[in-house]
Amino acid sequence: MSCHRAKPACSSRPLREVLGSLGAVTGGGDLQINLYSSGPDLLIATDAALVPTDRVKLASFARTHKIPRISWRSRRRPSDGYEIVAQQGPVFHAFGAVRLTPPPGGFLQATNQSESAIADAVLNALPTLNRRDPIIELFAGFGTLTVPLAQKGRVLAYEGHSEAIAALKSGAIGQRIETTHRDLTRQPLIAKEFAKARVIVLDPPHAGALSQMDHIARSGVEDIIYVSCNPQALQKDSALLQKAGYEVLSVAVIDQFLWSTEVEAVVSFTKSKKRLSRRQT
Repeated sequence: MSCHRAKPACSSRPLREVLGSLGAVTGGGDLQINLYSSGPDLLIATDAALVPTDRVKLASFARTHKIPRISWRSRRRPSDGYEIVAQQGPVFHAFGAVRLTPPPGGFLQATNQSESAIADAVLNALPTLNRRDPIIELFAGFGTLTVPLAQKGRVLAYEGHSEAIAALKSGAIGQRIETTHRDLTRQPLIAKEFAKARVIVLDPPHAGALSQMDHIARSGVEDIIYVSCNPQALQKDSALLQKAGYEVLSVAVIDQFLWSTEVEAVVSFTKSKKRLSRRQT
């Protein structure tokens, strides 16, 4: 069971009871709960397919407990995608005035407070920009950093998860955001594709972005902001930047993982002598 911003729902007896009664739960299952702005969003994964009575139970549960959406996917064939089993109303997550419709199981930070803290740390680490300066964002998800970044410059957002980038694209109309669906592990951006970037921002998966880092290091872009929840991956990836002449300008640490030793880090790297001289003073 994975719960993002939805601790009360995770301990709810009615939820446990309805899940325990499903015919599709033959040996085990997974549950992810995201608390979007529209309310809790449930994604259930089971080994067996839902039977008709399961669908009736879940639809009734959604109505009774005002759950906007409940979705299902196969644990054995996750590549088949998901199916929306019950939807009682619109599903959205707001970033300021921008409202996006995230896919089931969309990635969020652990809490609203930590999400805001991470976004603020990224914005504070930016160099001075005008609103037309290109910001290349890698591993954009469905826009947790993209939308705040678009208030500072023009964001070119890349993401490998097709449903996440589709959600960002549909919600980013009228914003300074351009989206591209691209698997950055299998097809990283090469150095020359960063030629027009004023700054690079990346928030890679837990394993890091090693296949992408060599191209970033050779890009010549002066400023890079790296968001990481894995100190080991951050150390490996940043070694390539430091070898290429980048220096650490600032570090922000956000302790958002309760009851664990894990932390989130926002690290800015630069080659700008001017910015480094300010750091030294």
